[in-house]
Amino acid sequence: MTDAPQFEGSYTVAVTPFTDDASAVDTDRLKAFLDWQLETGVLGIIMLGTTGEFITLSREERRTVVETTVQHIDGRIPVLIGTMNASTAIAVEQSVEAAEAGADGLMILPPYYYTPTDDEIYRYYEAITDAVSVPIMLYNNPVTSNVDMSAALVARLAKAFPNVSYIKESSQSIPRVGEVLELAGDDIVVYAGEQLVDSYALGARGYVNPYGNYIPRASAGMYRLLSEGRVDEARHIDSLIHTFDAIIAEGHPTYGHQCYSKELARRAGYPVGPVRAPLTTFAQLGAEGEEKIERILKVTAEIDDYAVQIGL
Repeated sequence: MTDAPQFEGSYTVAVTPFTDDASAVDTDRLKAFLDWQLETGVLGIIMLGTTGEFITLSREERRTVVETTVQHIDGRIPVLIGTMNASTAIAVEQSVEAAEAGADGLMILPPYYYTPTDDEIYRYYEAITDAVSVPIMLYNNPVTSNVDMSAALVARLAKAFPNVSYIKESSQSIPRVGEVLELAGDDIVVYAGEQLVDSYALGARGYVNPYGNYIPRASAGMYRLLSEGRVDEARHIDSLIHTFDAIIAEGHPTYGHQCYSKELARRAGYPVGPVRAPLTTFAQLGAEGEEKIERILKVTAEIDDYAVQIGL
C-alpha cells in the first residue's frame, strides 16, 4: 500500500445533480448536496460512480463535476472519482484529469462490455497506474460490468501496483471479502459494496453506499458503530436498509438506486434533478413510484429516528 491518503469508513457514492430538465450539471445543487454530506458526518464522497450516472456525462460535464467537488470540499473529506471506461485510453485520460484536478483517489471498474480476460484487465490497470500515483479503489461489480474479478486477480493487481490499494467489493458474495484479504493481505483494504455488517466481520474496513444520498447521517454512522463494537445497533440499521432495498428492487431493475436516490434526496430537501435517459425517471413511474416512495419513506424515517436515538 502507498503512503498516500488512507481511506476508512462509510463513503457516499453520490448522485450527479442535474437541472430540472437534466440538460446540464447543476453546480449550485451539487454544492448544496455536498454541504449536506459534510454536515451529517459523511467521511468521504465518491463522484461519477454507478449512482452518479457516469456513462451519461460528456467530457466537459465530467470536468465540471470533478472540479466543483474538489474545490468545494477543499480537503475536508476525501474525494474519489470514478474514471472507468471500456476504452483503456479514455480511462487513462479521465484518471489523469481527475488526479490533476486534486482528487484524493480514483474508483475504477475493469473495462466493461468486452468481458475481458484477466490479462486484459491487468494491462488496463497497468496503463492507469503508469499514468497516476493517487490511490486506486478497484470496483468489482459484475452485475453492471459483466466482469467478476476473482480474489486471485485482485491480489495480483494489488501486489503488482502499489497504488491499487482498495477495492469496493460488490460481487454479492460476502465470503469474497475474506478471500480477497487472505490472498492480498496488507496490500489492499476492502470496502463493502453491500451488507456492511457481515463484510466488516470478515475484515472490510469501509463502506461505499448509495444510501448517503438520502440518509447520510445513518449511513455514515454505521461504520462508526461497528468500530465502537456496537454491532447490534449497526445491524438494526442494516436490516432496515435491506427492507427498503427490497422495495426499490421490485419491478424493472434500471430504475433502481439512481431514480429513487434522486427522488429521496429531493424529499429530504436537496433537489438534484431527474435521472438521464435511458433510465426511467421518477415522474415516469407514476402511481407505482408514489406508492413505493411512501413505503420507503416510512422506513427511512424510522432509520433517521433511530440514528438520533442512539446518538449518531
